[in-house]
Amino acid sequence: MAKKPEDKNNNEENLDTSDFSTDGSEISIEDNDNVTPIEEGKSAASETEKLKAEAEKYKNEYLYLMADFENYKKQAIKERSQLIKFGSERLVVSLLEVLDNLERALQTEVTPDNLDSFVDGVKMTRTELSKVLKNFGVEEVPSEGVAFDPNVHEALSSQQTEDVPEGHIVSAYKKAYKLHDRVVRPAQVIVATPPKES
Repeated sequence: MAKKPEDKNNNEENLDTSDFSTDGSEISIEDNDNVTPIEEGKSAASETEKLKAEAEKYKNEYLYLMADFENYKKQAIKERSQLIKFGSERLVVSLLEVLDNLERALQTEVTPDNLDSFVDGVKMTRTELSKVLKNFGVEEVPSEGVAFDPNVHEALSSQQTEDVPEGHIVSAYKKAYKLHDRVVRPAQVIVATPPKES
């Protein structure tokens, strides 16, 4: 007895034909906008190259900055050395003018007739020297008759006297000088003490 043909629809699996093309090849039902692995590889390589280029750029900028800074340091050291070496040039030039006057005074033959004018010339030269020093911030610090100050005075000895109060300066062997606000040379002085009772 011949077998009754079975219903083809019952025997074949229910397949969604949307998964196949007319030629039987499979069609992806995923979103076609997604990047494929090949495109992802290209994108990663491109990003890596971009980062390498940026790193190289920053490296070069850093090297340029380091070179500029080294040049700046060398220039600063050179300028400081020149300043130390020639910083007193203006003062020296001014003092040379005073030296010229002193040399002219020494070339003068002193006689009883020109003695007074010679002394006046020396005094003028001293005044000129004091003016030059003052222009550069050097000034005398008064000592005689003032109270002894260890920051300004150096006591050589003491002297009994009633002319000056105890602890004050009787006389100065060397005067004190300051440069601006700093004492550059203390005065060497004699300090007054009260006379002993007989």
